[in-house]
Amino acid sequence: MKVPSQPSGGVAEADGPEDRLRRFVTIWSRAIFPVTATSLTRTEFEVHLLPLARTLNDALHARPFDTAPAQRAGAALVAAHCTDPDALGRSLGVVDSYLVLYCGTESELPAEELRARCARLQHAMATGYAQALRERTRSEQEAIARSALSARSAAEIALHATESRFRAVFDGAAIGIGIADLDGNVLEVNETLTRMFGGMEGPLRSRKVSEWVHPEDGPHVWKLYEELVRGERESYRVEKPYYRGDGTVLWTNLTVSLLRDADGTPQYQLALMEDTTERRLLHLRLRYEATHDALTGLPNRTLFFERLEKALAPGDNARFGLCYLDLDGFKVINDSLGHSTGDRLLVEVADRLQSCVTGAGEMVARLGGDEFVALTTAAGGERDVTELADRILTALATPLSIDGRELTVRGSLGVVEGPAGERTPAEVLRSADITMYRAKSAGGNRFELADPEADARAITRHGLTTALPTALERGEFFIEYQPLVHLDDGSVHGAEALVRWCHPQHGVLGPDRFIPLAEDTGLIVPLGRWVLQEAVRQARFWQTRHADGGPLRINVNLSPTQLHHPRLVADTVDVLERSGLDPGALCLEVTESALIGADEDLLKPLRQLAEMGVDIALDDFGTGYSNLANLRRLPVSVLKLDRSFTRGMQQHPVDPVDLKIVEGIVSLAHSLELAVTVEGVETGAQARQLRDLGCDTAQGWYYARPGAPDRIHSLLLADAV
Repeated sequence: MKVPSQPSGGVAEADGPEDRLRRFVTIWSRAIFPVTATSLTRTEFEVHLLPLARTLNDALHARPFDTAPAQRAGAALVAAHCTDPDALGRSLGVVDSYLVLYCGTESELPAEELRARCARLQHAMATGYAQALRERTRSEQEAIARSALSARSAAEIALHATESRFRAVFDGAAIGIGIADLDGNVLEVNETLTRMFGGMEGPLRSRKVSEWVHPEDGPHVWKLYEELVRGERESYRVEKPYYRGDGTVLWTNLTVSLLRDADGTPQYQLALMEDTTERRLLHLRLRYEATHDALTGLPNRTLFFERLEKALAPGDNARFGLCYLDLDGFKVINDSLGHSTGDRLLVEVADRLQSCVTGAGEMVARLGGDEFVALTTAAGGERDVTELADRILTALATPLSIDGRELTVRGSLGVVEGPAGERTPAEVLRSADITMYRAKSAGGNRFELADPEADARAITRHGLTTALPTALERGEFFIEYQPLVHLDDGSVHGAEALVRWCHPQHGVLGPDRFIPLAEDTGLIVPLGRWVLQEAVRQARFWQTRHADGGPLRINVNLSPTQLHHPRLVADTVDVLERSGLDPGALCLEVTESALIGADEDLLKPLRQLAEMGVDIALDDFGTGYSNLANLRRLPVSVLKLDRSFTRGMQQHPVDPVDLKIVEGIVSLAHSLELAVTVEGVETGAQARQLRDLGCDTAQGWYYARPGAPDRIHSLLLADAV
């Protein structure tokens, strides 16, 4: 049965309810007018259908819902001579496709409720049509009985035609139709229903409705059935599976209606079945594809989070364990051997991981890339999840053979275990991710157990990293200055600029908390330039304000990233020229480790700065284990001796080995015409000893802690020693 297609453009939102109702009537008349025996024109026929459409519209929205108006509408079709076998089928098709579309747009009811009501109205309409058709047949039979014998032949022909029409509607319907008595005995089934069950009508007629049970039937299904055969409800609609004769499953949308006689006594039950098996299989297939990884076939992130959420639901003594795996060096394999080889490796790894999760409550999933996760809900606690982690590492230990190559796979695992109901899935996965990176930082090919304190540090680190870019824009950084003191007379030789971060939540943070983060994110370059600008500006202010004794030099630290930046020299020259500070008043400190093995390309900008008059200090000297002979090729003028060499001088008596080491370094530096600055001077005894050893300048808490710039001049006037 073909239903007219929807008019181009759909339902206009600006149309009023009456306009939409009339459009519905137009579609209905187009569908059934060609098969209706009437002398009316199609326009007149539409006028006749309009009250029936209003009846269906009102029934669709009625509260409480009642199908009786639809039953009367079905009977009215028969009264309008719409008795052709195709008239009912076309009418039901129009109601199914367009009633909700045109009459349900302004309803407060949910779309699913409207569709369910529409289906029940169709069934009631079919029931009313069938009953009216039967009543019409009975009326015709009575008329024939009262007619003269001469008219009997014509009456029999009419009766036969009516019954033929009814049979044609029953047999030709696109949905399965079955009629049973109230005891459940199947009396009639149409051809469509027979085909749905495998094509054999005999087995259908020989069974009772109550025998068609299926393990997936909900308890409400048979409760509704019992209520219907007792006459307590007129119809019900459910999704129900059936077993076919060959053992396969037929899924249906089933609607069962109660048929009553003229006195209202229940007589039969009418079942309408729509075969939804293919639709359900498609839904299951789409569900599988949406929840499984296309490459490995493992559950994906979506399904994993569903399982994790269930595992974390509160329960008596319920626990969970999670292993977050990231392959070590997978990017190298992808880059060197190609993505095809990388994909095959991931498939092999997935197979091995799958073999590790054989216990109840265990699963493995691929989150994406080379990241996998294994989940267990065993109640053994930490022991179970660490055993799972060991199984995973053992499974990965055997090399993989791909295209004749043996590839060694290593992995880092973050392991989280604990009671259910205390953390969200996102919190658990974040902890596992943080822990996995701890395992990777420790060398990889191992697992680490989650540590709340380590998690908190990592989260804080991430928060600081995220806040760094805007912190510079908001002016949250400031500089403290620590004096550099001449050891021979105690006068202030200069000051080292030390950057601090006044964080809104964490307070004042030292450089050890954020400089490594700035290095990782690349923010160290703009931050370093800002520090240089502020420090040089402050040094110039000291010179102009205290021309008779201000600090002679400002020391600014350079990070390894800044050393590699192409504008290092240009930016330094620009800052000095803008401030008016002489290059000789600036000293740039570079850590020894940054210059180990440095080639000429790296040393070139430092040489250019040194040739301009800028001093270069080798900071933390003694910690990088560099070749002392290399000092001759480095463009440095100052050695800053690391505090680890002078810490022993705080003891009494002083370790003679420490004295010899410092004495040797000072002698070597002076022979190379390098000045020596000592860090970490905390006692007067240290200061005297270092002065006796020939050190030039020193800094440390013995003289002053880093502080505001105005304290430098005060220290100068008060004499540091």
